[in-house]
Amino acid sequence: MILWNDKELTPYWVIAAGCLSIWLLLFVRSRIPVRQCDDRQEGIQIGNGQTMGARSEQDDYFACAVQSYGVLAVLADGISGLSGGKVASTTAVETLIREFEELERFPDPEEFWNTSSHTANQAILRNLRGVPGGTTLVSAMIKGKELYWGAVGDSILAVFRKGELLAINHKHTLETQLEEQYMSGEISEQEALDNPQRKRLVNYLGYDHFKQMEIADEPFTLQPEDKIVLCSDGVYNSLTEMELETILAQDIPPFDAAQTIIDLIEEKQLVHQDNATIIILEQGW
Repeated sequence: MILWNDKELTPYWVIAAGCLSIWLLLFVRSRIPVRQCDDRQEGIQIGNGQTMGARSEQDDYFACAVQSYGVLAVLADGISGLSGGKVASTTAVETLIREFEELERFPDPEEFWNTSSHTANQAILRNLRGVPGGTTLVSAMIKGKELYWGAVGDSILAVFRKGELLAINHKHTLETQLEEQYMSGEISEQEALDNPQRKRLVNYLGYDHFKQMEIADEPFTLQPEDKIVLCSDGVYNSLTEMELETILAQDIPPFDAAQTIIDLIEEKQLVHQDNATIIILEQGW
């Protein structure tokens, strides 16, 4: 008779559980479709570009939905270093796109993002099944000349107008909080700059303590020739604002501008180049 020792068995059960979690994660990934932004829609031009950079996997994900009542563009950047980053970003984007496409009319933006972000957060937690994961998310909704937006994390939304990039959302990082503390006199400039956790996200999708997205208080009124830009940190950490503005100022379609931006990132061959993704939208008038 063989007598099993429970204490000796415990590590094997842990290993088995870990293997099962990894298998489930890979299974979910294998069922994820790739979505692109379609620029063949009347009234609006949409371009996109993406590079994996020096990473071993693409954790950024994006998609667009063009309906009779409006347009939604969504970009998510799965947190690097977490095995569930790709699942988190894909689940977040697919959830918002599906929620938007199921509507019959243009939604109340605040209600849409509050509901869809919490739905996405719960879906991410279910899909991860305990595997570490999380994602940033930035999304833009356009109705006529009005731009609405919702964001969480450090992916950004900007509007290129008359040669200048105008920042729309805020980055949800410790760096932003440190800057606010410096401006209020709570800490010195050096303390803000020297904090080793400056780039750490303080809010994102994919964890139990998610609160809410940053949502526009009122719409941003678009002007002719405005270009709406959504991008992950792999773009703005690799190119200067001047480099981006120089490309966006060119009289070329959004798709060509997005590809030019990605080409420039790849030409730099930065050793630690992150995944980089960009969406550019230009409204026809």
